[in-house]
Amino acid sequence: MSKKKKGQYGYRDQNRRMRLTLTLFFVAAILAQLAARHLATEQAAKNILTVMAILTVLPMANLASPLLASWSCRTPDRGFYERIRGYETKCVILYDLVVTTKEQILPLDAVAVHPNGVTAFCPKQKLDAAKAEKALGNLFVASRLDPAVKIIKEEKKFLQRLENLKPSGEYADDGSVEGAVALLKSLSM
Repeated sequence: MSKKKKGQYGYRDQNRRMRLTLTLFFVAAILAQLAARHLATEQAAKNILTVMAILTVLPMANLASPLLASWSCRTPDRGFYERIRGYETKCVILYDLVVTTKEQILPLDAVAVHPNGVTAFCPKQKLDAAKAEKALGNLFVASRLDPAVKIIKEEKKFLQRLENLKPSGEYADDGSVEGAVALLKSLSM
């Protein structure tokens, strides 16, 4: 299986498995260090093993915190990908992003980046879309990009929006699409 990159379908599940495996490895290492501490007879060895266990917690926490924050965010089913994939000729489509703002975690199943703006599908029904759009718009403005961001919570409306897009080749390329793609990938876990 090839390694998925941010924005590719299947990235969330692969990233989750990798983070979970590494976190469990670090937990096992910490437990082994603490067990070795109890077996050690000299106080100096006990102190060194304690410090090692404490220092091992730091990288584990760096892996575990995004894992816990995005635990419920899974890759959508393959049928969803097949329905969206046909629109890749009209615009750049990013899949499986988990974008974080100061107040929200946004599991964006698909994001259409088009010269006319960014349209994202977020299946999280409790999401305050207006607040999320404003937060993302501010991040786009800070990066000197067009803040036209629309978040849609219903798949049917998202597909209708994609259907109504004209191919991005009909627009002059000012680099905004590449900039928006790079920004969204950098904001994603």
